[in-house]
Amino acid sequence: MKHLSLLLLLVASSSAALASPPGKALPYAQCIQTDNINEWHVVDARTALVRTGPYRYVVHLKADCPRLGIGVPGFLLRASESGKSVGGGRICGDLGESVSAREQPPCAISSVEMVDKARFEHLREHAARHGSGAELPPAG
Repeated sequence: MKHLSLLLLLVASSSAALASPPGKALPYAQCIQTDNINEWHVVDARTALVRTGPYRYVVHLKADCPRLGIGVPGFLLRASESGKSVGGGRICGDLGESVSAREQPPCAISSVEMVDKARFEHLREHAARHGSGAELPPAG
């Protein structure tokens, strides 16, 4: 009986883990402010880096986005409709947020995480494409 209870607990906990979302959205105050982007880097088809002043982020995508970073503008973050109604262009890792490049359909964001300078720099060394906030269109 003890083994059966342990087995049921294990199955229930693994099912709950599979049902939970892959990443929790950042608190609003910690989100990426799209009008304050200093630099961005495309690490691979599913990973990008963003720096806004002293804050550094890793943006994880739900699917491959192979043309991200190509063209000008090469990196456009788009807030969800609910995010726009609350506070303009912040990206927190919520449902409905996306990133795209010129002439490319949007790629859904799965999560956003804040990282320290050391991790950001390490990932940036492996980035295939780079850009700055100077090439981004004005926030509107």
